[in-house]
Amino acid sequence: MTARPVTHLLYLHGFRSSPQSTKALQVAQRMRERHPDVVWWCPQLPPSPRAALSMLMAGIASWPRETMGVIGSSLGGFYATHVAERTGCRAVLLNPAVHASRDLAKYVGEQASWHDPAERFHFAPEFVDELRALECGPVKHPESYFAVIAKGDEVLDWREMTGRYPGARVKLLEGSDHALSDFDDHVDEVFAFLGLS
Repeated sequence: MTARPVTHLLYLHGFRSSPQSTKALQVAQRMRERHPDVVWWCPQLPPSPRAALSMLMAGIASWPRETMGVIGSSLGGFYATHVAERTGCRAVLLNPAVHASRDLAKYVGEQASWHDPAERFHFAPEFVDELRALECGPVKHPESYFAVIAKGDEVLDWREMTGRYPGARVKLLEGSDHALSDFDDHVDEVFAFLGLS
């Protein structure tokens, strides 16, 4: 892809996660050190999918569609797909949730945040319906997507993930895990896809 380097980058964390996730912090550090001129936003997402997408679309309303990009991990990958389909921007998906409404239905109730178990939130039954409402059909521009998918993901099925993005660039890892603990090994490719070094 010979697209221009991104000038605005959005990072979306996963369910029960936060901007303090290991991958989010790695990307943030690289942005600070190598790309301080790129607009960077990694918000804490509210539990309500409708509220999360409303906040995101408002936050990126003035961003240039042709030079913005989004990185999403797990549930953030589901949201990133929605953002990319609405804006036409490039998207990097890290073990993206494919059937979010199905998979998260079992988490209705009180949940603890992954990075701060003392921080709790309520995942309401209607949030499952909100996720269902955000599902979109086949991606319109598969060439705009780069997915890093681990066969060793203990939460999501790699076959469903790869099947969701036919025609997209996919890096399928033989092992690894849901958190992509070996993200260091792939971060250069992620940034190269976004036109950044």
